Amino acid sequence: MPAPTPQAIGEMIHSVAEAHHQAFIETDGADPDWPIWYSEHLVDDLNAALGTSMTKSELIYLLISAEREQFARAPGANWPVYYGRFFTERYGA
Repeated sequence: MPAPTPQAIGEMIHSVAEAHHQAFIETDGADPDWPIWYSEHLVDDLNAALGTSMTKSELIYLLISAEREQFARAPGANWPVYYGRFFTERYGA
């Protein structure tokens, strides 16, 4: 299986973000616990794509880390692309 691209991982995360926004439409997507929701909907697909076995707790930590890193290093960056790079640099072949 070829190594996942940052774009593919970013698209996977963005798809979950869109589903999250729909689930929280009444609050315009606002959810302070978004990493918990994302981890529930992302962990299996992300593990399969990256060949990892991270737990939901680990994924929550990594999502928060990616968010903080992006805000600190590239606040105007396209966040799905940034997250895709964040994960593939750590777990892509």
